[in-house]
Amino acid sequence: MPGWPAMSEFLLELLSEEIPARMQARAADDLKRLVTDGLKKARLDFTSAEAYVTPRRLALVVDGLPDRQPDLREERKGPKVGAPDKAIEGFLRSLGLDSLDQCEKRDAGKGEIWFAVVERAGVANRDVLADIIASALAEMPWPKSMRWGAQGFRWVRPLHSVLAILDGAAIDLTVDLQGDSMAAGNTTSGHRFLAPDAIAVSRFAEYRDRLRDAFVLIDRAERRAIIERELKAQAEAEGLTVRDDPALLDEVSGLIEWPVPLIGTIDAQFMDVPAEALTSSMRAHQKYFSLLKADGSLAPRFGFVANMAAADGGKAIIAGNERVLRARLSDAKFFWDQDRSMPLADRAPALDAIVFHAKLGTVAEKVQRIAALATDMAKDIPGADRDSARSAALLCKADLVTGMVAEFPDLQGVMGRYYALGDGEGADVADAIADHYSPQGPNDRCPTAPVSVAVALADKLDTLVGFWLIDEKPTGSKDPFALRRAALGVIRLVLENGLRVNLVEVFAAAMRLYQEEKLALPSGTDVASLARDAARDLLGFFADRLKVYLRERGVRHDLIAAIFALGDEDDLVRLLARVEALGTFLASDDGENLLIANRRAANIVRIESKKDGVSFLPADYDPALAEGEESALCAALAETSTAIATLIGQEDFSAAMTALAKLRAPVDLFFEKVTVNADDAGIRRNRLCLLAHLSEVMRRVADFSQIEG
Repeated sequence: MPGWPAMSEFLLELLSEEIPARMQARAADDLKRLVTDGLKKARLDFTSAEAYVTPRRLALVVDGLPDRQPDLREERKGPKVGAPDKAIEGFLRSLGLDSLDQCEKRDAGKGEIWFAVVERAGVANRDVLADIIASALAEMPWPKSMRWGAQGFRWVRPLHSVLAILDGAAIDLTVDLQGDSMAAGNTTSGHRFLAPDAIAVSRFAEYRDRLRDAFVLIDRAERRAIIERELKAQAEAEGLTVRDDPALLDEVSGLIEWPVPLIGTIDAQFMDVPAEALTSSMRAHQKYFSLLKADGSLAPRFGFVANMAAADGGKAIIAGNERVLRARLSDAKFFWDQDRSMPLADRAPALDAIVFHAKLGTVAEKVQRIAALATDMAKDIPGADRDSARSAALLCKADLVTGMVAEFPDLQGVMGRYYALGDGEGADVADAIADHYSPQGPNDRCPTAPVSVAVALADKLDTLVGFWLIDEKPTGSKDPFALRRAALGVIRLVLENGLRVNLVEVFAAAMRLYQEEKLALPSGTDVASLARDAARDLLGFFADRLKVYLRERGVRHDLIAAIFALGDEDDLVRLLARVEALGTFLASDDGENLLIANRRAANIVRIESKKDGVSFLPADYDPALAEGEESALCAALAETSTAIATLIGQEDFSAAMTALAKLRAPVDLFFEKVTVNADDAGIRRNRLCLLAHLSEVMRRVADFSQIEG
């Protein structure tokens, strides 16, 4: 519309050698953030900003930029009139003024003050952008960067060119390479092999379209969609499916500029190697996609993405990739054949050469502790055979010294299962070897087979107890030994399998195993005291992890705290039942009102105790001094206390809450009819002891002081 300021489009591209795929998304976000922050600081608004990334280029387009900055009128308060000359000079110098003639006096109520009104005309956007871009390039926070040649400038990989266009014309920008310089222009280049010639562009739409014509898709999401769609179509044409692997799909999308999905064949000689080993080899080394048959088994086919459009439809490219894969899978087959030449059990002694932790011994020693703990815990796991649990524990780490796991560490446990089956071990033992690292996160499958559960629990609990004994606990966001994940794994194993395990007893058993190995501790350490403190602190750590785990399932964290605060609840299944019963109780009118009454009682007792300098104890209450509503409350508390003790012993927590709810009426009448702070000191003290007794009875169900709201 007439009178509106003209809007500009700014396009920036940084062309370099290949940017690692793992750095690309973050780099695009960082470039966008640094440039847009610079624009805002320079008082240049914009309508939109979008960043794009390919293996060789970072691009940013900013639309809706005004032609120039708005004019600036700024008032600055200076020193008092009559202030020392140095103060006056400093004030003028900070504003670029020559004399006080350019300032004015104002009465500020406590004397006259010098004020300066500075007016600055806005600068053209073209004159501001160069500094903004130069600063952004210097501040790019690459995880790793490099210098090349004699240049001091750092970038992720050698920089080839800079394209910087404002409204169709290149801006005056020179990148200082400290020993050399690179002037920005209006040209880029297309695909390294298919269209390497220079391409001149003037606007973003032209840039995008001409690069597409030159076999470059700048939108990572578009490349990802093409790969996913075309691989799926080619696989379905052969009655196959592509193994779901979002992480690999994301990575491959960052490795190519012109995606051409293709399918090749795996030689039949390799198909007797475990599917996990073939998949790991193809994925880790070659970035190939596994294809599956209708029954979910691995098909003798693989998918991959070329960065070339070939005249022969990709036949030569497929043949080349099949040849490369043949060499890779030959290694996997060699390790598979070689590893099976020795029983898994015969490899276990080699674990003595692997250090688990400098203060916690070797992996061989850890295996012995796991075996002892798993055998002991089997009694608490329905269906777990003690001998099988011990056998699985003794073999669970043995595949760490095999060739296959040395080459593909992600297969630890998985390969142990195959080797154990080949040695004639039972399926429960072999499965436990494969499962004992699980669950490794909130979305990982949780083992349910009894022997697997025993070994997985023993492994994680041994790790947690050991690191607590040497005071190597998670701090803030740092958790180098993945102890939070281990605790979450224990919680899931216990709750999802409904196991009745007393954690404190298990902690003690694990600690005894470390003590028997004469755990290296500073001289003079009180081992018994250390163990008690570690167990208590570790239980608190589990409470925090449990809050996180249950919060995602809609359970209030304060309810968990209210049960844990009792100090005698370390059976997670029972604890969860108590939490659920407490939540139902507090959602009722009786529960809500009783919670308020309990807080009132606790506050009265606390205030009066502080005022008198004495404690009011439930044991000091004398029923003989009571009458009326006070007697009724005393009787109700006695009856409720007995009922709660019985019901909690029977683990009928809902009924215990129902019994507690019966206190509402006598408590309400007590506060309505009875004056706690009576004139008679003896009666007053007695009533305060009764209120303390009310809090004590309620605390047998939960620590209601932990409840929020």
